[in-house]
Amino acid sequence: MADELDRELVADAQEVEVSAEALALRLQSALDEFFGGRVIAVELDPDLIAKAAAGASRIRLRAGAAFSDYDYQQLLQHEAYVHSLTALNGQRQPNLPSLALSSPRITATQEGLAVFAEQITGSIDIERLKRVSLRIEAVAMALEGADFVQVFRYFLESGQSEVESFTSAQRVFRGVPTTGGAAFTKDTVYLRGLIGVHTFFRWALKQGRLRLCRRLFAGKMTLADVQRFEPLFDSGDLLEPTWLPAWVARASALAGMLAFSSFASRIRLEQLGTDGGVLDV
Repeated sequence: MADELDRELVADAQEVEVSAEALALRLQSALDEFFGGRVIAVELDPDLIAKAAAGASRIRLRAGAAFSDYDYQQLLQHEAYVHSLTALNGQRQPNLPSLALSSPRITATQEGLAVFAEQITGSIDIERLKRVSLRIEAVAMALEGADFVQVFRYFLESGQSEVESFTSAQRVFRGVPTTGGAAFTKDTVYLRGLIGVHTFFRWALKQGRLRLCRRLFAGKMTLADVQRFEPLFDSGDLLEPTWLPAWVARASALAGMLAFSSFASRIRLEQLGTDGGVLDV
C-alpha cells in the first residue's frame, strides 16, 4: 500500500533534510518549554544504531543522520512524550519506583503507546509506516535463513538508501550472527503493540474507564498492569502521572477520536458506493 501511495503523497517540502544538530536544538527547545526547564537533555551519539533512543533524562540522536520535519514530530511524541515521560513519572512513584524501569515485559505496550501517540497526533506518515512494515518483513526473512547481505539488499530494493538499508539491517541483526537463522525481533512489537493499545483504548471508552488510559503514563507498565493497579491508584498508593501529553490529557478529544474509530471499524468498505452511498458523492 505504501508503494502505491507514497509516490502520490510525498511532496518536495516533506523531503527537505534536517541535520541531527538542527533537530537536536529544536527538540531541546520544545522539551524545555513542555517541562518548564531542562528535565531532558538532547544529545548526539555517533555510535547509535537507531536514529533515536530515549531514557528518563536524555534523548540521543544518531550524529550525522538526516532527519525530516516528520521525524521531529515523531521523536517528540514517540520518544519524549511516551518513553521519557513514563520513565520520569515512574521515578516519582514513592511506593513503586521500579515503574521507571524498562524491561522486556513492557516493551509491546510502550512501543504500541508510542506509535499510537504518533497516529493520534497526525505525526506518522506513509514512509514511517512503510519502514516499520519493512522491518517486520526483514525479521521474518532473517529467521527463515536470510543473511545480513540479503536483508540489506531487501531494504535497498524496497527504496531505502544504502546508508539507511545498512542501518536497518543492523537493527535486525543486533546481538545475533549475521549468517541468518536468527534475528533481534523487537521491531515486530511495534505493530502488535499498536493494535493492543488501540483496542485497549476503545475498550476503556466503552467501559467508561478512560482514566486507565491516562494512568498508563504513570510509569512503564503493561495493559494488564494498569488494570491490576487500579485499586492502588484509587487509594493513593500509586500517584497519578505528573506529566501527560496533550492528546491524552484532553479526555473529550480522545473520546471523540475513539468513538469515531469504533464506528468506522464497523463499515464494510466493499459495500460502500453500491447503493448511492459515500463513493457516489
